[in-house]
Amino acid sequence: MTWSTDELNKIAAADDLHIAPYRADGTTYGTPTWIWSVVVDGAVYVRAYNRQRSSWYKAAMKQKAGRITVAGMTREVKFSAAGDHLNEKIDDAYRKKYSSSPYLHPMIGAQATSAGVKIEPRANPNAS
Repeated sequence: MTWSTDELNKIAAADDLHIAPYRADGTTYGTPTWIWSVVVDGAVYVRAYNRQRSSWYKAAMKQKAGRITVAGMTREVKFSAAGDHLNEKIDDAYRKKYSSSPYLHPMIGAQATSAGVKIEPRANPNAS
């Protein structure tokens, strides 16, 4: 599955993404955590402010799935490491979207970039 253009536009404009990776049981969602999100090259990316020690980040990397709520949408998603190849583009997207925030500098620093996550839509596991 891929994001629709409409979904990407809504996510790019929104400042309200909540991420909820599965808990250790693989079926129960964790507590939704508000995080910054950006859209780069047709994909959604987030970073952990508290780096790789963030509980949501650890759960996302271990469970590889969960859900997000953003711009009035709730979507089942899969998570993967963002990798380093797009760090500059992701940094630029953060600079553009969150330029007035005092938290911008840590989000484009080495520690946060090491905790980057790509979010992709997945089929609803409860759909019939």
